[in-house]
Amino acid sequence: MHQLILMRHAKAERVRADQADHDRALSQTGRDAALRLRASLRSLGIEPDVILVSSARRTGETLDCVAYWNERPNVEMLDTLYMAPAARLFDIVHDLRETMRSVMIVGHNPGLHELALALAAGGPAGSEPHRLLAEGFPTARLADFLILTPWRDLRAHGARLQRVIDPPKPR
Repeated sequence: MHQLILMRHAKAERVRADQADHDRALSQTGRDAALRLRASLRSLGIEPDVILVSSARRTGETLDCVAYWNERPNVEMLDTLYMAPAARLFDIVHDLRETMRSVMIVGHNPGLHELALALAAGGPAGSEPHRLLAEGFPTARLADFLILTPWRDLRAHGARLQRVIDPPKPR
């Protein structure tokens, strides 16, 4: 049994003409949302063993904001996660070692949302997590899946969506 956590980066600054999309930093709004999400992750005890993060600046900054773990998980920054489509994300998951019990992927839309929808397809459509996922995958959203197959065998309809977590609203 495995856990797969899909997380979209927090809100980034607007793209500037003199800057590549890959180099966009988090906006203050995004940083604040990721810090609020950190408290939720801590209270739920979400502690991945391995984190695969896109090489884009905004994904690394998002991870820095949400990380609360005393023993930092193994983190691998991957260029192939930058704007990866769902098919590429499936390939990455299929290549995971079976010893990786809990894996978090910090990446981008539309690929993350497409992967999450594919994994959750066939689940109870009326449930709160499925309803939230059907609405979209906004910045700083996290989807937590239970995987009952070996990583290499994971397919569409092959996971149980446990929960969808958004940053708490600011006070």
